[in-house]
Amino acid sequence: MSPILLAVLFIVAAPLFGGLLTGADRIVSARMQGRVGPPVLQPFYDVGKLLQKDARQVNPIAEPLVFGHVVFMALSGAMVVGGVDLLFTAFVFALAALFLVLAAGSVNSPYSFAGAERELIVLLASEPFFILMLAAICKVTGESTFAGVLASPERVAPLLPGVVLAFLLVATIKLRKSPFDISTSHHPHQELVRGLTSDMSGRLIAWVELAHWYESALLALFVVLLVNWSAPLAVGVFLVAYFLEILVDNSTSRAKWQLVLRSTWAVTLVLAGGNVLALFLVGR
Repeated sequence: MSPILLAVLFIVAAPLFGGLLTGADRIVSARMQGRVGPPVLQPFYDVGKLLQKDARQVNPIAEPLVFGHVVFMALSGAMVVGGVDLLFTAFVFALAALFLVLAAGSVNSPYSFAGAERELIVLLASEPFFILMLAAICKVTGESTFAGVLASPERVAPLLPGVVLAFLLVATIKLRKSPFDISTSHHPHQELVRGLTSDMSGRLIAWVELAHWYESALLALFVVLLVNWSAPLAVGVFLVAYFLEILVDNSTSRAKWQLVLRSTWAVTLVLAGGNVLALFLVGR
């Protein structure tokens, strides 16, 4: 399949994957809390209803910035499967998150502004790891594209165990799970005021949720890169890891931003950085 078709396939299929994943997330979380939970398709109903509502324009620039957040999040995943250099896509991934920060910061509200500040801390904590992870994958396989890594005879995960363990921690931040959901929560039970999206309404909330679905699909692609020798195994590993994320989310409380930043940097330097250093020392 051509790179362009793969990119278009991601843009179309990623929201379906992300929406179903969110629906399953809600059901599993509800069962952990002794509730029945909503239907698995409820996220699609919610987003569809939000798209039909008008957005309260607190600031005219907020909606273009939120829409840019969706576009660049979708573009980063499309670039990965489309054969663009993996390290370059990491910077587009960070740019997508920056658009959401700017959208929240453009609103004259203490809640949104605090959420924007904390989202910048999230970026500062997580993005160095993703750059290091993709650089390590390219180093191990000698390839810099998604298709090249999958075709490589080198098995990534066994050579990068520290990176895999660090990924589990950092994914908690990107999936907006406790204890690292410091800027906004994926589930409303965590708080009454949602930080980043406190002053967003209608279709703006729908765009943010759609971007989160693209982000979840992109994280799944990163798991495929780590488990590059078997796509079905990679899907199974992602589902198991996601279940563990839900379990942690429902059994921990939110940490302070100082702990999030220190722990993420420590894990990135010790586990991921130590793993990459070991590869250079052994001449891999």
